[in-house]
Formats: sequence, structure tokens, C-alpha cells
Amino acid sequence: MGDLNSVKTSWKVITTGLIVLAIIVGGIIGFKVEQQQAVLTESTEVAPVVKEPSKIVAPRNDKQHYQRQATHKNPLPKNEKIVYLTFDDGPSEYTAKLTEILAQHNIQATFFMQGVNLKNKKFTKAVKQASQEGHYIGAHSMTHNYNSLYVQKNFVAEMNETIQLIKSITSKDHRLVRAPYGSAPGLQNKELLNEVVSAKLKVWDWNIDSMDWARNATPESILSTIKSETTQNTEVVLMHEKAVTVDTLPRIIQFFKSQGYSFEVYGTYDHFPMNFAHSKKI
Repeated sequence: MGDLNSVKTSWKVITTGLIVLAIIVGGIIGFKVEQQQAVLTESTEVAPVVKEPSKIVAPRNDKQHYQRQATHKNPLPKNEKIVYLTFDDGPSEYTAKLTEILAQHNIQATFFMQGVNLKNKKFTKAVKQASQEGHYIGAHSMTHNYNSLYVQKNFVAEMNETIQLIKSITSKDHRLVRAPYGSAPGLQNKELLNEVVSAKLKVWDWNIDSMDWARNATPESILSTIKSETTQNTEVVLMHEKAVTVDTLPRIIQFFKSQGYSFEVYGTYDHFPMNFAHSKKI
């Protein structure tokens, strides 16, 4: 009888062990199946595509934008070595200082001025004097605002208003303008380009960017940039009315002289295309 009870007890222990083992194994298998299903679900699910609203982003006033623009080289018709010095964003407190340096070297330059600055009476004398000394005063818009000029298509209206301000000071009707941020992509819009042509405006960009607009610009960096970018017989140099540009200008002039360049000012009857829009019409 004792032996029978011992066998029954052993059998119960074995049975209980098997049940526990089955539960453990079943749990492990179930867990692995769930993991495989989760992985499969992750690999087959497609994330929803979120479409951002369309928006127009103006070219940035930074190094990347200007370097991209400055690498564009237009074919130019002149064989002799000529450089056009151009200055944007005037008139300013630096206009007279720039023209004084230019006068010391008997050089005439091309200035592109903003309407908002032309309205400032304290700069009127400097603008008039620059014109009288043979410098060309062109328009650079009223606002220098990308949205207004290219999105709202006020380019021609702003340029014409600026031209009238220049005429009221200099008595000269100059039709050469410089597009803020360069003529591309803004003037690559066919409708806007046709308006510019109809208004008989001419547009000049540049083929050398002095980088004087950069926050950390120094006379050394400006001169180094100009030297490295000078590769053609005819160069149009982009500069701005800034203190660092005033400080660097004598060295810039000396460099171009040492390279055999003569200096010219823009002339209506000597116009040649110099625009990123690749248009011969402007």
C-alpha cells in the first residue's frame, strides 16, 4: 500500500512539472509570435504623407546665395581689360567718402541707390555731387523687399519711382537698374520680365561678388575674394556702401591697375547684357 502511494505521489509531481513546463514553453512561443507580428507590422506600415503648404522663399541674404549668383559668368563683348566698380544700397554716409577716393584716381563708378534712402534729404548733396562728377546713378528699388518686388510683382513700379527720385536730384533719366538679390530667380518670371522690357529698363547684375556684405568681412577677405574671382577681360564688381568697403577701395583700385585693367562707368549707349536671367532684352 505504501509503495502504491509513493508511485501516485511521484506521478503527481511529474504531471505538475509537465504542466508548468508546457505553460512556460507556450508563453515563450506566444511572446516570440507577438514580436514577429510587431516587426511585420512595423515593416509594412506606411507613414502618412504630410503635404506642407506651398510657399515662396526669398533668396537669402547670405554667403550661399551670393556665391551661387557670383559664379555665373556672362559672355562679354570687349577684348580689352575693363572693370566696372559698382556700389549698392546708397545713398548713405559713405557715398561722399567713396566718391572722394574715386576722384583721387580719376575713376567714375556706377551706383545703385534705394528710393527710401534717396528720400533722406541729408544725402541729397552727395547724390547730386556724385552725378556731377560723372558717376552713374541707377535704381535699386524703393523697398529692397523680395515679396513686394517679385511675388506681388511691383518690380517695375518700384524701379520707376526710384528713377523719378534720382531724376529729381540729378536731372538725369537713367534706365539701368539692379535687381535686389540679383535678377534670378525673380525676373525669370516671363510676365514680370516682359513688364521690365516694356518699361525699357536695363538690368545689371555682376560677375564678381566682393563679399563685402558678409558680417565678418575685412579688407583682407574682400580683396582676396576679388582677386580669386577676377578671371575675365570685363568684370563687373558688386560692392556696397559700407565702412569696410571704403577702407578697402584704395587696395581694390590698386589691384586692378596692377592687372592692367582700365576703369569704366556704365554708359547707356555701351550697354551689354549682364544678368542672371540670361536675357538679351535687358
